[in-house]
Amino acid sequence: MNPTRNNLPLKVRKEAIALLNARLADAIDLNMQAKQARWNVKGPQFFQRHELLDKVAETAEEAVDTIADRAVALGGPAEGTIAAVAKATTLPPYALSVKDGRGHVERVAQALAAFGEQVRDAIERADRLGDKDTADLFTGVSRDADKYL
Repeated sequence: MNPTRNNLPLKVRKEAIALLNARLADAIDLNMQAKQARWNVKGPQFFQRHELLDKVAETAEEAVDTIADRAVALGGPAEGTIAAVAKATTLPPYALSVKDGRGHVERVAQALAAFGEQVRDAIERADRLGDKDTADLFTGVSRDADKYL
């Protein structure tokens, strides 16, 4: 733990940091899944799907930064390396065999739904820890993810 002047008890901060890093892995995975779909989408409604997937990726990237910043503010590390994300993500893996535009959108929707479920659970867990700010952070992330679901 890094020194901080945050007055949350050390035990609460440690648990919140673990929770934040778990959701950080999911947010990074979601961002990359949306990018994977965006890069490979083609066919009818290409432009609309490309734009939608770009917005999902941007929203996920904002969540990544917000979550990582909170973990560091609480005195912990932000664990966002490829190896850490691959080990920790709870999202279903993206099938590289997807070929059609609708399939890409469906895969991202599946990842968004799984991400939203995990984030809503994180809201409750952070609230039980007594870390209202982290719970509020996750509420905002959930709201943004649901907008594109």
